[in-house]
Amino acid sequence: MELGLITFADMQPATGLQSGINAQQRIKDLMEELQLADQLGLDVFGVGEHHRPDYAVSSPALILAAAASVTKNIKLTSAVTVLSSDDPVRVFQDFATVDLLSGGRAEIMAGRGSFIESFPLFGYDLEDYDALFSEKLELLLKVNQSEKISWTGKHRPSFENLGVYPRPHQPSIPIWLAAGGTPASAVRAATLGLPLMLAIIGGRPEQFVPFMNLYRETSKKAGRDTTQWQLGVNNHMYVGEDSQKAADEFYPYYASVMTRIGRERGWAPLTREQYDYMRSPKGALMVGSVQEVIDKILYEHELFGNTRFLAQASIGPVPHAKTMKSIELFGARVAPVVRRAIDNSQNKQ
Repeated sequence: MELGLITFADMQPATGLQSGINAQQRIKDLMEELQLADQLGLDVFGVGEHHRPDYAVSSPALILAAAASVTKNIKLTSAVTVLSSDDPVRVFQDFATVDLLSGGRAEIMAGRGSFIESFPLFGYDLEDYDALFSEKLELLLKVNQSEKISWTGKHRPSFENLGVYPRPHQPSIPIWLAAGGTPASAVRAATLGLPLMLAIIGGRPEQFVPFMNLYRETSKKAGRDTTQWQLGVNNHMYVGEDSQKAADEFYPYYASVMTRIGRERGWAPLTREQYDYMRSPKGALMVGSVQEVIDKILYEHELFGNTRFLAQASIGPVPHAKTMKSIELFGARVAPVVRRAIDNSQNKQ
């Protein structure tokens, strides 16, 4: 199983004439996180796309292009590319460039996004939310497979027999579909033969077993080679040397960001009781000691048989040094144990 990290590059918004200062520092810190993940031998690093003052990255491809020059082995992916409000041809060109810079390490994780700011920003109607994604995903997949194509669609200008360049270093760029648990997403990914990445940010992982089963069953009905399928899981994570200390340390940062986002969506503020429930052995939140995080990753693997696990390891305004320590513990002490346990389990089968 591949193990890696994702980030939305959370930050405290700055105001006035120095509004870019915090973003500059956050991106500098992000480069250090990427380098550390690569040095620790992690498999994947994903960078999200947002168009809000509390996140530093609006263009994952630019960040990943910079990361390509300071890393050697780690795969570089968006997490996610909000394809509905972007141009698929340009997305492909940007990630083909990342692929060339990195020697074949680029991936795209395409999704509809959990925020809606990009739709009015780029002139799209939210009423076309699903239609935009469906059509643009179709075009992205087509461009990824063929150098010259023709295209006719409703939400993007048509063209006839044109080449799309540059081509990537890999024969094609791996494209994952990101989902939050909507059954239609599982069906879409399976029908198209795409790897599926599921974000589990609340509740209990076991409640997503039917979603994963739907993906597998639909893959079989579509005649897909199920021995080659890839399935990923993403959870929020913060690792410490001591369980209680890690929980107490992370709670204020996590509660602030979840309460802020919840307020926008009409949710009640996150309480310590809810936080501790999510930290329980079968809850979704991977916050605690090295062993607790190991146990939770292996528990999810037993539930889903996933081939990739990505930890969202920098959530809210957690100080950079603490985030780096959490990443270090994940890469140096969690990942090796998880890999050995899964290898041993597979060898026995």
